Amino acid sequence: MKKILIANRGEIAVRIMKTCREMGIGTVAVASEVDMAAKHARMADEVVCIGPAPAIESYLRAEAIIEAAKSTGADGIHPGFGFLSENAEFAKAVRAAGLVFIGPQAEVIELMGSKQASKREMIRAGVPVVPGYNGDKQDPEHLSEQAESIGFPLLIKASAGGGGKGMRIVHAADRFLEELEAAKREATAAFGDDTVLLEKYLTRPRHIEFQVFGDEHGNLVHLFERECSIQRRHQKILEETPSTAMTPELRGRMAEAAVAAAGCVSYTNAGTVEFMLDEDGSFYFLEMNTRLQVEHPITEMLTGQDLVRWQIEVARGNPLPLRQEEISGRGHSMEVRIYAEDPANGFLPQTGTIVGYHEPQGLDVRVDSGVAQGDEISIYYDPMIAKLVVRGADRRTVCEKLRNALAEYGIHGVRTNIAFLLAILEEPHFLKGETRTDYLAEHFADYRADDGLIDQALALTALGASGRKANSREGGVAFNDPWSSLPAWRGTK
Repeated sequence: MKKILIANRGEIAVRIMKTCREMGIGTVAVASEVDMAAKHARMADEVVCIGPAPAIESYLRAEAIIEAAKSTGADGIHPGFGFLSENAEFAKAVRAAGLVFIGPQAEVIELMGSKQASKREMIRAGVPVVPGYNGDKQDPEHLSEQAESIGFPLLIKASAGGGGKGMRIVHAADRFLEELEAAKREATAAFGDDTVLLEKYLTRPRHIEFQVFGDEHGNLVHLFERECSIQRRHQKILEETPSTAMTPELRGRMAEAAVAAAGCVSYTNAGTVEFMLDEDGSFYFLEMNTRLQVEHPITEMLTGQDLVRWQIEVARGNPLPLRQEEISGRGHSMEVRIYAEDPANGFLPQTGTIVGYHEPQGLDVRVDSGVAQGDEISIYYDPMIAKLVVRGADRRTVCEKLRNALAEYGIHGVRTNIAFLLAILEEPHFLKGETRTDYLAEHFADYRADDGLIDQALALTALGASGRKANSREGGVAFNDPWSSLPAWRGTK
């Protein structure tokens, strides 16, 4: 492949382009009408407009994306994550058009995209699964009987879905039918399929996932675990590796199960096997994501490997770059997601122009961003601005480094969740590694922005900018950042 089209936008498109540049591969961006001046469009070698702002009229138009690839002479398409990345029909159409799809086989995407079918496959492979019901009989009376058999609390989950859509926790039998109707209604709206499965609800589990990789030569490896337990409405906010709950023996058992899960479907390219880890050390298969994950940078920081490069090499038909015994981890890594949202106001998404923007710097500090100063956060797409990733010798060092990096991060023009993330990093239970999926509900249910943390972040950012400005003057280098280019201002609370 000498030219790749990235069928995505924002920080993931920018991230993929960086690896393509290092490999000498040309890049094609696709952009909606409102994204034609966005960072990913500016960075690409070529950009093709694929429709109006709404995603369904642009980024979800498979035929327009494939036509853009053919018209620009691209050899392959990288789907990134989100949008069409786990759409089996899109993968089939890409390959039918004579292009390389940089991802797993279409039939595997389809199989693992169904929570029902994938769970059955895992049972056949001997991978532990959460006790529950995943049959085809979907009438309310039968599901109610199955629920009584499983016991409460239990989880209703849309078979075709993800991201928390079509998911309900039911604590008592008298609430089951009402929650079932709501889950099916939401599943139909989101996925066009109201099929659900029922699972025993684990009250205080951890969410642990394993990065796996396969090639066309039968090689399959894992690149260790990531803990993703800190979530809000089933959306991850902070991820780290290694997990504080892991022992060498437990890691070995879970890694073996992850590789078995991928092996039973002859998996190729990047994938993630997700588990729920119970307090007693039992773990259960949750789902498999057949794509690169948002949180893949912490694995890259831990192992020193470029997973996008691995994806491209596998898609070219090459064997995996390393054997299992050659893969090792170093230190600890953590990632937080920077969102344009107001945590003190129900995490309401924010829109507007980023009038000032400064990313933190430092050894083993990485920012994967999809924006720059002057860019617009619109109503049409996910409000994630960037991912801030750090690595250090141990978890304590990483927490300290991440706090300092967040304090240095300057984003002005829209509210962000930076103060909220700082509050998590100061919370005693988090610092002790006591993170489970109920962590935010338990410790931040009534969160209100800490004005002291906001002031501290603003002060540290201003101080850092002042120092950089002085250094730039002394070195004769033009200094251009929001602190020097904006008119007089004052922070608001």
